[in-house]
Amino acid sequence: MSLPPPATHHVLGLGNAIVDVIAEADDRALERLDLAKGTMTLIDQARMIELYEGMGPAVEVSGGSCANTMAALAALGARAAYVGKVQDDQLGEVFRHDIRAAGVTFETPPLQDGPATARCLIFVTRDAQRTMATYLGACVELGPDDVDEAQVAAAGIVYLEGYLWDRPGAKAACLKAAELAHRHGGQVALTLSDPFCVDRWRAEFADLIAHHVDILIANEAEICSLYGANELRQAAEMVRSQVRLAALTCGGAGSLLLTPDRTEHIEAAAIERVVDTTGAGDLYAAGLLYGLAHDLPLAACGRLGSLAAAEVLGHYGARATRPLAPLVERALA
Repeated sequence: MSLPPPATHHVLGLGNAIVDVIAEADDRALERLDLAKGTMTLIDQARMIELYEGMGPAVEVSGGSCANTMAALAALGARAAYVGKVQDDQLGEVFRHDIRAAGVTFETPPLQDGPATARCLIFVTRDAQRTMATYLGACVELGPDDVDEAQVAAAGIVYLEGYLWDRPGAKAACLKAAELAHRHGGQVALTLSDPFCVDRWRAEFADLIAHHVDILIANEAEICSLYGANELRQAAEMVRSQVRLAALTCGGAGSLLLTPDRTEHIEAAAIERVVDTTGAGDLYAAGLLYGLAHDLPLAACGRLGSLAAAEVLGHYGARATRPLAPLVERALA
């Protein structure tokens, strides 16, 4: 899966531009706040204020699933670009600064009025599970006009965040980007993002995958939800005929890389203690996409995904705190 020359960016990502607000919590707090553990729930501004007031001491960092992946790609040494919408406000400036400082090209004009920059309230419990409540804010304004044909044409892979499917304008932006990518010889990758997101858009995701997606990234719950399967093996056999490559993550059991005629099982990278699973899937996607964009052997692509994911499991937050570039050689060893 080598890049079509020339490619200004190895990967161009479309996603919800969000600032993460992360705090420790216990199960009683989740019950008190009426949050379903381990899920992502979309909330309005009033609910956002209510939940924020119920959080403990918090840390604010730039985030959003696709943005995390692009930042990690840049840290690995890839050329990454990002399309996402923020407001011209304080958190919007924080987001713009952070993603550009990470080495990612970000040129989407900010909103001058309307909803505030999005934020995701993340409650992390002692078992390292994260429960997320997301106020999309300015993200809802992302639309087809934000997708630049020249930028898409200059990318080897266009990476779509499944969460975008919750808004018509963002959905249209994804479809435009996918069609342009294929028109110009690029590939389209999709992450399913969340099993509840799949539940909401199962039929549309199935159609998108069948007609537009080359590379699919999903965890076990998401892929089983997509196909209504009772076990991973059944879902795996269904997806392998739909895409060029499916990468299915299974937590501590590692991951599966599936092509129409090949299966690679990738072991999870060893880690002393799991503190927070926030961003692990995002970092796995970064490692995988880096490998594919640089035409690494398939197993090495999966190992790099696993190694990158392990880098965020030992601390709070979805961004790596140590250099990622050395992981490439480890994945090839």
